[in-house]
Amino acid sequence: MSLKVGIDFGTSNSGVAIYDGQQVRLLPVDPKNVQPEVIKTVLYITKEYRAYLGQEATEAYYRDNVNRQRRFVKQWAGEIDYRGADMHYVRDIYVYVDELKPGRLLQYLKTALRKEGYRGTKIFERYYTPGDLAKTYLTLLKDRAEDVLGESIDAVTLGRPVKFSEAPEQDKKAEATLRQAASEAGFKEIDFELEPIAAALYYEQSISKPQNVIIFDFGGGTLDIAVMRLGNAKNRKIYASGGVDIAGSDFDRTIIEKRMLPHFGYGRVKHHPEILEMIHAIPDWMALPELGTPINRTVLQKAIHAKIAPVRLKALEELIYNDLAFTFYNRVEAGKIALSKAGATVINLEDKNIALWEMYTRYQFEADIKHYLNEVEKVLLDTLAKSGLEVNQIDAVVKTGGSSNIPLFTNMLARLFGKDKVKESNAMSSVVGGLAIKARM
Repeated sequence: MSLKVGIDFGTSNSGVAIYDGQQVRLLPVDPKNVQPEVIKTVLYITKEYRAYLGQEATEAYYRDNVNRQRRFVKQWAGEIDYRGADMHYVRDIYVYVDELKPGRLLQYLKTALRKEGYRGTKIFERYYTPGDLAKTYLTLLKDRAEDVLGESIDAVTLGRPVKFSEAPEQDKKAEATLRQAASEAGFKEIDFELEPIAAALYYEQSISKPQNVIIFDFGGGTLDIAVMRLGNAKNRKIYASGGVDIAGSDFDRTIIEKRMLPHFGYGRVKHHPEILEMIHAIPDWMALPELGTPINRTVLQKAIHAKIAPVRLKALEELIYNDLAFTFYNRVEAGKIALSKAGATVINLEDKNIALWEMYTRYQFEADIKHYLNEVEKVLLDTLAKSGLEVNQIDAVVKTGGSSNIPLFTNMLARLFGKDKVKESNAMSSVVGGLAIKARM
């Protein structure tokens, strides 16, 4: 028997669920995780092209990479054929590659789909497009779900943001790429549902009378909003939907840019553009792994020996050359999450020659991301205006997604609609649960 499931292919986390008409069942697709029903959207691909996902990917990455040895060898990469005026010559191009590198860890796979101009990445001798990465992840996730259910899965309802991109062509391209990836992963029947609509279907299971509802789906990659009439399946209505390319990953980047870069030499290094380029690359998850070249190491070591911010540049060297970036990003994200409940937290990383310790308060965090608040409030009110409803006609504002728990945005919702109307749905299960309900429908 073939089954149809809902899959939330998220920026930070993913999940799979099935609905039998009475109850939503979240599948434990990551048994090694603290919450087995939630799986991190990360891939680890080894030199032998074996792929891992979720907690298994993270463990394999740490086991193989952190504090390992490196050996760079010169490798021919191609040639340049130069013609100009009376000159003509062919020049060979060489690059240095780490022949001991055992694998690559990749995260924010969904962001790669919507990042305009990003065509892919080379992993050892193979080139992976964003579609290839999504296909690899969905194939493994499908296998995990089939193992849990003991049956084959041929059909899927996939979640998608209201806007992959503000550019309509890029938005269409991203959905088409994800559809193709799902097809190549083995799904024969594929349809999509907007993530806030899915969250609305999940919330609808908990109400007993019709309501006008705003779904405020604020995750790791995008903010998605839907204004709907819920509570009667025959009279369910979508008044309006909207979204903006702002979410948790932007807040992580902001924390790094505003608070963490001084630990790696920012503000101390003035007249060394090649070092400044490395420091400015720290917030970029795609750029940082590519910095580990022999040339960059030589540049850093010369500066360290010249007593140019030696402690901080040594920390930068360790961050790059001991593959500690993923650990660093996780510590920053954990600090951000902690501030949803606590007034202050400590972001720290101690390993080799890194001894990073930063006290960070909620007040500082809110000041750092305050410029996003106006954009979020604007898209929320614009979507409400498109719906034709007034603020006092809204019965409930349903928060879902990890970033919706940030007090700055919760307080904004309470200010606009009243504290009693702000409802909290399960941040990790509402979208995937709603996608399972849609799959059944």
